[in-house]
Amino acid sequence: MRTKRRVALAVGALVAPLLAISLPASTANAHGWVTLPGSRQDQCAAGIVDCGQIKYEPQSVEGPKGLNSCSGGNSQFAELDDDSKGWRVTPVAATHTFTWHHTARHATANWQYFIGNQKIAEFDGHGAQPAPDVSHQVNFGGFTGCQKVLAVWNVADTGNAFYSCIDVNIGGSGGGDGGGDGEPGDCAAAAWSAGSVYSGGDTVSHGGHTWRAKWWVTG
Repeated sequence: MRTKRRVALAVGALVAPLLAISLPASTANAHGWVTLPGSRQDQCAAGIVDCGQIKYEPQSVEGPKGLNSCSGGNSQFAELDDDSKGWRVTPVAATHTFTWHHTARHATANWQYFIGNQKIAEFDGHGAQPAPDVSHQVNFGGFTGCQKVLAVWNVADTGNAFYSCIDVNIGGSGGGDGGGDGEPGDCAAAAWSAGSVYSGGDTVSHGGHTWRAKWWVTG
């Protein structure tokens, strides 16, 4: 009996390395999030905002491609979708640099940036392995004021992507690359005006609440 057990252990020891070599790398090893400006999960990890599980794994907001969700559809990270949680807002100019930190560098299709349902920037990854830190200069187009930017890292060889939301105040005091970034803080939305035109993602205050337009609308 002891001889059989020793043989089984020896065979197991030989087979295990072969399995480790032959099995494909798990996509769960491909992780990353936006660190500059401080994204919502980055604020959780830094203890700026009180959060749950996400504070231990800001790099793990992974979900199917094509979502419009700060949590990547993960129920355990649902608080990232809560716009009223008190996220710190970074004042920026019409363009700003966003930096992704990749804790596992998976082949990349592209990085995309959205405000509301509108894509404002896309950067090709050429299917290559990215550097540990990758920065993009993003132009906000005609968007101004308080906005929630959804940054997406699309993996090249799987159906998944990584999601990161960043709260900014475009045109806010002190913001902008080259002009010195302002200190992050709260973002007071402009008062709603019946005669104004709003694009998807624009925020206004009215009746003691903050409202975000889902599409282009007048008043």
